[in-house]
Amino acid sequence: MKIIVAISGASAASLGLKAYGLIPENHQKYLVVSESAKIVLRQEEGFQNRDISAPIASGSFGAEAMLIAPCSMNTLAKIACGIADNLITRSAAVMIKERRKLAIAPRETPFDPIALENMLKLSRLGANIAPPVLGYYADRRTIDDLERFIIGRWFDLLGIENNLYRRWNGEQKV
Repeated sequence: MKIIVAISGASAASLGLKAYGLIPENHQKYLVVSESAKIVLRQEEGFQNRDISAPIASGSFGAEAMLIAPCSMNTLAKIACGIADNLITRSAAVMIKERRKLAIAPRETPFDPIALENMLKLSRLGANIAPPVLGYYADRRTIDDLERFIIGRWFDLLGIENNLYRRWNGEQKV
């Protein structure tokens, strides 16, 4: 499977980078980091965000899944309005037009009405809106456990097999 991980904004950028690193080696993975996230991460690998001619910006490239984590409200609004002015928004537009798996992890809290309308619009277009929300039934002894739960749920949405977290089985912990 060809999987794109895009990191926009700065808050929780390390979680997106960790998700990228946890994609199993049997998948082809592509990383796109926005300019503001690059500054925070001091990131040097992956495509340049302004290169909308990169292969992942084309439907014929055949990327099957895309995760935008975190997704800034600016990027979310652009995608919802069909503005494809950088590699992240163009790749997301391709995922929507090709009806492929797209998971978006908005990073704001609380959500304002405009952001909620944009999320609803994208959900209706087939995107999964999946903010980094904790599952309290999962083992959560460390920050790594919490992050693995969130990333595992994102991978579930994208069809990436994983055992990053303890799944709910209906039994309570004693």
